[in-house]
Amino acid sequence: MTDLSLSDRVEIHVRDFYQLPVEKVAVMLPTFLAVLKNHLNDLETALDGGDLIGIGRVGHTLKGALLNLGLAEIAEIAASIEREGKLGGENFDFTEAVSRLKVELQEIL
Repeated sequence: MTDLSLSDRVEIHVRDFYQLPVEKVAVMLPTFLAVLKNHLNDLETALDGGDLIGIGRVGHTLKGALLNLGLAEIAEIAASIEREGKLGGENFDFTEAVSRLKVELQEIL
């Protein structure tokens, strides 16, 4: 399954995991991806404001959204953002982690 595009992987996961017909996935997926993009924007806003609590909170939300789409490997980045935000992240490069998220998700956002 690793030869598939990210969008194909997401579509297959949502269809199979939630046992939805292809037509339903086609209707729902744009909304899921729009919400994911909003979460990413919220993360950037929290980062720009230096709001570590907000960064941790949005990291948690992003992690869940990514897991719901079957993107466990990308969710690990969000999990590290969540963890470090909640811990104060003194030695963590949030900007780099957010950039990695954006690069990983660029195909579907």
